[in-house]
Amino acid sequence: MLWVMWRMVLGSLFAWRRRWLRSLWFLLLFTVGTLIVFFHQQDLSDTVQQQSPGVKLRSTPRQSRETLSTKDKDVEKLDLITDHLTEEHNASSPIPPMQFPNFERSKQLAKHESTKQAVELLTVTPKSVKTFKTKPQLSRSISVTPSPSSSGGSAENWIKLSRTLEARRELMRNMCAKYKSHTSRTITREHVRMIYVEDRYKLLYCEVPKAGCSNWKRTLMVLAGLASDTRSLSHDTVHYKNHLKKLDSFDYSGIMHRLQTYTKVVFAREPMERLVSAYRDKFENPNKHYHTVYGRPIVAKYRTRPSPEALNTGDGVTFTEFVQYLLDVHRPVGMDIHWNLVDNLCHPCLIDYNFIGKFENMQEESNFLLRIMKAPRNLTLPQFKDRNPKDQKTSSEITEKYFAQVTPWQRQRVYDFYYMDYQMFNYSKPFKDIH
Repeated sequence: MLWVMWRMVLGSLFAWRRRWLRSLWFLLLFTVGTLIVFFHQQDLSDTVQQQSPGVKLRSTPRQSRETLSTKDKDVEKLDLITDHLTEEHNASSPIPPMQFPNFERSKQLAKHESTKQAVELLTVTPKSVKTFKTKPQLSRSISVTPSPSSSGGSAENWIKLSRTLEARRELMRNMCAKYKSHTSRTITREHVRMIYVEDRYKLLYCEVPKAGCSNWKRTLMVLAGLASDTRSLSHDTVHYKNHLKKLDSFDYSGIMHRLQTYTKVVFAREPMERLVSAYRDKFENPNKHYHTVYGRPIVAKYRTRPSPEALNTGDGVTFTEFVQYLLDVHRPVGMDIHWNLVDNLCHPCLIDYNFIGKFENMQEESNFLLRIMKAPRNLTLPQFKDRNPKDQKTSSEITEKYFAQVTPWQRQRVYDFYYMDYQMFNYSKPFKDIH
């Protein structure tokens, strides 16, 4: 009897143990299965995210937030820098003619520098080139000891002028990079047709009509030994006698050799003032060629009920008619070098000019260049006006009077027409209503 009861007790204990073990195994299996399902779902979620377009999973979610936070900080810094530059630009804009970035700082530094400091002007390093395709040219420095007795100015003025000239070159590079970075770098004869050559002093001068070119041609002829005095050379002699050589008259190797080794010079003038000067010279004075070639078609197209005499002679073209012709995309007659852009005449984004001068300060800058070139000490740029000498020189005041004859819309269009010259040579807007 006792044995039977003992077996029953032992059987119940073993049965409970087996049930407990089964329950434990069930719990373990359930837990493992749950974990497997959880990780599998997580893997699927990651896989879906990686296959989604535009999503990069190269960092953890925490790292991504840190990256975004860093980018936000960078944007904030960029905004602060932009705001600072905008404030500086607004404080100094528009930059008047002959004023350049860091010019005031350079003026302060010049006071502490020795008057014997060398003036540096950049010229081109000689480099043999077999083709007309060029890259931005390398520059080397020429040290020049200022000599007030020979230059007619102080050494400090030389240093300031040298900095100004270099600032102009830097501005030109920036404008070319901004507006013409995708243009071809291949030089053709058409690009150098306005450049005159003086081999004795290794000088290339790009002619810009109505920007002092007559007096510079006189100077070139004296440098070449073709004349002993600039005053003995008439207007017709320097323009029509073909005494000076042009760069496009040489073969390819001769052109490239001179572009790489000679000092290249260009002078610009305030574009609207240059336009008025050209109009006064060609249409307000007797000039059979311009009255016939340009005057007659201008009168025929833009004048209401022109007289037979005006149609025959082309005389009496008004400034308003001239501006209408300039702005017309279907001009009855083509452009002329006297009012074409300097950008189109001298191609400063293709040819790296060592010396970028301004007509407004032409005497000082030209004589500075002549001293750098070691020209004869008695040679200076002449100032006389032998063509229509009785006419008053075109000034900003005269320019303003002429442009008062046209509408604000036409003034804006003329500014837009010469926009590249205004930007490249750092001329400010001439009228308040121009934007």
